[in-house]
Amino acid sequence: MSRVKFSVKVLVVSDMEASKRFYADVLGCEVTDWWVVRDDYALGFKLIQADRIEDVQPNKVGKYQEVSWDTYAYVETHADMDELYEAFKAKGARFIQEPVVTEADWGAWKEFVIVDPDNYAIGFGSGKKN
Repeated sequence: MSRVKFSVKVLVVSDMEASKRFYADVLGCEVTDWWVVRDDYALGFKLIQADRIEDVQPNKVGKYQEVSWDTYAYVETHADMDELYEAFKAKGARFIQEPVVTEADWGAWKEFVIVDPDNYAIGFGSGKKN
């Protein structure tokens, strides 16, 4: 059976150029006409220009969630999380959740969430301290 190499999240955006700038300048993605990818598609999106503003529909907060996620990316360690957080913060990212650590019997989960110009929420998390 053939294997899937990667997948991307499709985002309907209100302003294609503003979205492309955000993903390039803030998240450090490679940007083409409508593809935005980082780290060999570990984080990837296909941007589609909305016909109407009401077509832009980020996810709602789910049960037991404090903030919503439209996509979620995993990083190796908490140190990697800290590095990403500082890089995104320096580039002007808007955070809807600052880094938080949740302790569990299996270890500590660390995550933060940023939003793009259309309020699509991108979560970043790691379960490995270092």
